[in-house]
Amino acid sequence: MKKDPGLIFRAILVFSDAFAVVIAFLVAYLARIYIDNRPYFFEAEPGAFVSTVVLLVPVWVLLHAMLGLYNKSIILSHSRTAELSRLFLASVLGMMALITYDFFAGKHFFPTRMVAIYAALLCFIMLCLSRGVIHYIQARFARNNRGTLRAIIIGNNINTERLIDHIADFPEDGYTLAGIVANKTFVPDDFQKLRYTSLKDALANVKADVVFQTEEQGSEYVYGQCVKNHILYYFVPTESSLSSHIGKLELIGDTPAISVRVTPLVGGARIIKRTMDIVIGGIMLILAAIPMAIIWLVVKISDPKHSAFYSENRLSRYNQKVRIYKFRSMKPEFSGMSPEEAFKKMGKPELIEKYRSGGDFIPNDPRITRVGRFLRASSLDELPQLINVVRGDIALVGPRALVPGELRNYGDRSLLLSVKSGLTGLAQVSGRRDISFEERRALDLYYVQNWSVWLDITILFRTIGAVILRKGAK
Repeated sequence: MKKDPGLIFRAILVFSDAFAVVIAFLVAYLARIYIDNRPYFFEAEPGAFVSTVVLLVPVWVLLHAMLGLYNKSIILSHSRTAELSRLFLASVLGMMALITYDFFAGKHFFPTRMVAIYAALLCFIMLCLSRGVIHYIQARFARNNRGTLRAIIIGNNINTERLIDHIADFPEDGYTLAGIVANKTFVPDDFQKLRYTSLKDALANVKADVVFQTEEQGSEYVYGQCVKNHILYYFVPTESSLSSHIGKLELIGDTPAISVRVTPLVGGARIIKRTMDIVIGGIMLILAAIPMAIIWLVVKISDPKHSAFYSENRLSRYNQKVRIYKFRSMKPEFSGMSPEEAFKKMGKPELIEKYRSGGDFIPNDPRITRVGRFLRASSLDELPQLINVVRGDIALVGPRALVPGELRNYGDRSLLLSVKSGLTGLAQVSGRRDISFEERRALDLYYVQNWSVWLDITILFRTIGAVILRKGAK
């Protein structure tokens, strides 16, 4: 899904919660020191006290996450009882954690124990107030169709009517009705103007973000169209089939809907993965700076007339073109050409079939320079792509970045393009050129549909071994 306003809203809540906690502690400190006239034994400077609070704020954010306070079901609930009770619990548990830290660390964090009591109460009040303001703003934006997902509902079912009515009445849930594919019977008169005769027609006229399907008929086709267009897909089961489907069950008002995702790499998982890319990729880029400078010098000396770097357009998430950087390993006269064009230019068209049948590889490829053979065999030619990783063009781990012309070879290209391409990936650490094109594609698809943090970490460690042992590199 290209658009995820809920993710932005949750990020705002995280910063708002952190700010509210800091303000609560500061007010509690000032209230005890300057308003309450009773004597106290320990004293901490306001600056030192607040700076310590800032460092310990992640405790609160972690507690909120553990208690589900950033979950969609809590944030968008029409009843605030669950959210308020969890905020109170988080305030109490967070304060208990800080008191425990203060006791065992011997830091005398609190000027007096009353500050802890004041702060616990004020944390709860400030969190309620800040969240109330944000919820109000979010609801106002939603009422004006801003920050919502444009929804298409498809199916001839009573659930179609229910969803239409609920989305129309509660836009603060995050959805705006953009199209309906159903018989007139299931569409209220006020919404007939949004009715389309087919999903194809609706998608052609509506820039949709999500599709709700309320009947099983044609579900495979609808799901395929959603994957192709990078649209979030929900299946709304009937009561009789509710227990027979696998997926994440959510309530859209009073209507149960199963979210069927192409990849688990959505929402908070994308934040985690991007953070890993920035931190690990940044460290790797710093460590690689000197080796990259040496490689640049060697490539430049071997061919002073041309740039030591090579760049080309590749396809990444949502079919987005990105500029990928590498050290030049190919002779300049063949740069930017397809293998077929290059082999024909050098007068060796017979190498085309040999190259393709060999998994896009031939020994002693005449297009590659002497220095380039070493760089490719050691994977050092790809070091500049660390810049792409830090910039966010690609990820450290992901499917191989496709050249636009290669799309015709990928029947499942929409699945592959639902996540960012990677500097390394499952296919690369599983043999690279030692496995067939079909096997590489299957491994890339497995990664897309089974992503996890642990899988990324495993692939990164396996990449180190593959580079050292030159597994599959030729």
